[in-house]
Amino acid sequence: MAAKNIVRPVFDNPFLNIIVNPDGTVKRDPEARNPSNSDPNCNSSVLSKDVVLDPTKNTWLRLYIPNMAAPPPSAVKLPLILYYHGGGFVFCNADSSIYDVFCKGLVEKLGAMVISLDYRLAPEHRLPAAYEDAVDGFFWIKNAEDEWITEYADLNNFFLAGTSAGANLAFHGGLRFAAMAGELEPLRVRGMILHHPYFSGTKRTGSEQKLANDPLLPLYAIDQMFDLSLPKGVDHDHEYSNPMAKDGSKNLDEIRRLGWRVLVTGCFDDPLVDAGLECAKMLEGKGVETVRFFDDGYHAMEVFDPSMAGPLYDVITNFIFSYAT
Repeated sequence: MAAKNIVRPVFDNPFLNIIVNPDGTVKRDPEARNPSNSDPNCNSSVLSKDVVLDPTKNTWLRLYIPNMAAPPPSAVKLPLILYYHGGGFVFCNADSSIYDVFCKGLVEKLGAMVISLDYRLAPEHRLPAAYEDAVDGFFWIKNAEDEWITEYADLNNFFLAGTSAGANLAFHGGLRFAAMAGELEPLRVRGMILHHPYFSGTKRTGSEQKLANDPLLPLYAIDQMFDLSLPKGVDHDHEYSNPMAKDGSKNLDEIRRLGWRVLVTGCFDDPLVDAGLECAKMLEGKGVETVRFFDDGYHAMEVFDPSMAGPLYDVITNFIFSYAT
């Protein structure tokens, strides 16, 4: 089904002309980036600040909270979402304007605390580097003495979320969390939010074939970014790119045992939509409680056009507050 009455925004799309430099790095053009703002006297309904995660890896976190005059009582601490931005593992950052705006929307509409991870990018740092950064983020939150964490975050209501490649990261980061959940207490994951997950294999799905020339995310760009981000020498049925193949679903039994729920979202005019549906089917087949939200639209629509994000925010709000205790 094609999207109706949905206008794609015009922007400088880095996916359409990926240039690999002679040294193996990728040319990244300047993009719009937003500074953090932690001034409680500002007009914004959301405050943000940046903290160092691992200086040796140049990784960091952007923390977001509602702009409130005083910390909430401990009984009403906020659900905590650890969010991973998209960009095919090759482009974008936590402070990229589109992702900063999206995270602010999550905070404002959900009344939650959000932490966005700025992880290492490929091909300079191929997978599993980003997954390792996700684990670093878990331990930082577990051990954090930052006042925003101690005053606002309900570590017992912790969610992993991401868009596109960030949803891939949330999935694989979640598998790692589940395997070491005992080491990460008092952090307790309640669920994962996979927003337009970035998965693809060697066998083409129907939506990949139908939308091979998608103006936002054409098939050649999907392939090229996985070629740049996967470990060298593996094909696209590696568990990192196609968890529906081989042993990519390992630890899902542990996720089921821990009682996690998973929200999988997608849009029908997205070449990756069938892979998202297959992911939801795999989770359901493993006995993981899964919520689906699929509608008309294009890949990562709610990030590129905030005016389209309302229904998604409503679904995420219901997902989080239905299961948060």
